[in-house]
Amino acid sequence: MASAPLAIALAGASRVIAEVIGGRALDAALANRQLSGELRAAVQDLAYGTLRQFGHGDLLLSQLIAKPLRDVEVRALLLAALYRLDSRGEDSHTTVDQAVSAAGQLAGGRFRSLVNAVLRSALRRSDELRVAIAASPVARWQYPSWWLQALQRDYPNEWQAIAEAGNTHPPMTLRVNRRRGDAVAYVAELASQGVAARALDDTAVILAKPVSVDRLPGFAEGRVSVQDWGAQQAACLLDVRPGMRVLDACAAPGGKTGHLCERSDLELTALDASAERTRRIDANLSRLGLTATVRVADCRKLQSWWDKRLFDRVLADVPCSASGVVRRHPDIKWLRRAADIAGFVASQREILDVLWRVLAPGGRMLYASCSLFTEENGRQVASFVARHGDARRVPMADGNEDWQLTPNADHDGFYYALLEKRT
Repeated sequence: MASAPLAIALAGASRVIAEVIGGRALDAALANRQLSGELRAAVQDLAYGTLRQFGHGDLLLSQLIAKPLRDVEVRALLLAALYRLDSRGEDSHTTVDQAVSAAGQLAGGRFRSLVNAVLRSALRRSDELRVAIAASPVARWQYPSWWLQALQRDYPNEWQAIAEAGNTHPPMTLRVNRRRGDAVAYVAELASQGVAARALDDTAVILAKPVSVDRLPGFAEGRVSVQDWGAQQAACLLDVRPGMRVLDACAAPGGKTGHLCERSDLELTALDASAERTRRIDANLSRLGLTATVRVADCRKLQSWWDKRLFDRVLADVPCSASGVVRRHPDIKWLRRAADIAGFVASQREILDVLWRVLAPGGRMLYASCSLFTEENGRQVASFVARHGDARRVPMADGNEDWQLTPNADHDGFYYALLEKRT
């Protein structure tokens, strides 16, 4: 990247990161900047990387500056520059120079000297700072203390691998529309266009490196969609069949809705409480050439959407901590609080109890979350079964009562439990 664009990218990333520090979601902060092209890509790369390593950078600043900076954008600039020093050490001179230039675009340029001094001090004291990082679990693992404690409690033998996976770049995985092709043939088609990939199963394809969707053959025509392999398992587990009435209760942005419709001809209703997010469901279905009844509605408020006709299948993809997908949303680690989990658990409980009422006897409901925490997953389902005597667990393929996927090179973290209503 040329020198001038790097300074501009650092300044842009600083504004985005400052919004996240202020409590705004990263996706919303990026959209708020209205960037495009190479500049958007550069700002996004810096913002995502900085937030993945926020614990690291925050500790470094505490060692390098005697008093906390009140100017949040300048603090964010230093965090972004420290991330780049760590990830592009061979280019340290350029990083310092361009961070100082970026400081000229923030706070009237009053902090140029401070930015220069802090970054040069970081380079001089690198050995000392590495010792400080190693001594701090938050800086070492890049998660808040409460999060690390939850992982250690729930995964005593796996928590380190899970934490490390959550700090990596996520894979780009595709779902081939089974009405229009299969994974093996699509991998061959990608190879003919110079895109390396491999099949994960009969419809899932994982790319060696992410590419723009414009490079994906047939994307605009609905032959393929972008969806993590773990998320693809929801439609498979629900076991839909032609003619079934199916409810996707928390459907936006519509990936699972589209996948269900690809698998079978259904009478499918997709709900989401957000009008803006519901439009994304419509857009996804339109691109795929598929149809469903899409409603703006809170699934818990039956009077606003339910016509009293029971469903054969219900997908309850509930709001959750999203702790299994933090490599795609690194801001989540720092915006979530331990107290938030209780709120998610209460909401999930309410959703499950309400949706059970719309399920036909003999029908099945799939409980799904992208969480790793047992309060939202295994304990939530166990509590539900204890409350509902007509609920029966349907074993997974391996015979277990549920399925907890932890993040790795091939997929994100997801949880599934399948429940059948006794007749």
